Amino acid sequence: QKQISDTATIGKGRLVMPGAIIGNHVQIGKNTMIYPNAVIMDHCILGDNVIIQSGTVIGSDAFYYNKKTARDVHYKKMLSGGRVVIEDSVEIGANCTIDRGVSGDTVIGAGTKMDNLVHIGHDTVVGKNCLFAAQVGIAGATTIEDEVILWGQVGVSKTLTIGKGAEIFAQSGVPSSLAGGKKYFGYPAEDAMIKKKELVWIKRIPLLWEKVFGEKK
Repeated sequence: QKQISDTATIGKGRLVMPGAIIGNHVQIGKNTMIYPNAVIMDHCILGDNVIIQSGTVIGSDAFYYNKKTARDVHYKKMLSGGRVVIEDSVEIGANCTIDRGVSGDTVIGAGTKMDNLVHIGHDTVVGKNCLFAAQVGIAGATTIEDEVILWGQVGVSKTLTIGKGAEIFAQSGVPSSLAGGKKYFGYPAEDAMIKKKELVWIKRIPLLWEKVFGEKK
């Protein structure tokens, strides 16, 4: 098996390290680095000055199934007909997975940086100059606008929008859309200052209970 498909198009100054696989009809821009054992699946597009670290898979099939309980096998795999499009100056850490779109493209905007072990679901559109820390997971068909920061282990549900410039603190969960330009924390993710005040009040509940009912909890 060839390391680089004959149908792939790769710009000048690129560096594809040993063990990396470049699939059929892949397009890669100038000065792009693909580290060992990374996999760029068929039809994916990478811009200029992109870095893909070891073990990352770009263009894996969508986690997308048709469910019918009348069948012995309830979940039928649906075709992933889209691509992954990675714009200029994006950096993807080690062991990340970016699924191709189902009916459209999964897109990573220019200048976005991702740490290790990040997952991006099918048909998700990530804006420009975003920053994702390790173990961030984003479900399918989600829109992440420009300049969003997601710290470690943030989980984002499907088909929602996180607005421009939002920052979400580590281990938060996002089940619904969030406005841009604010800091968020917790599950469900809410304004970080409000959530911190709530945590302070929760710690006071045993003392309040004792005062009201005369019983220690």
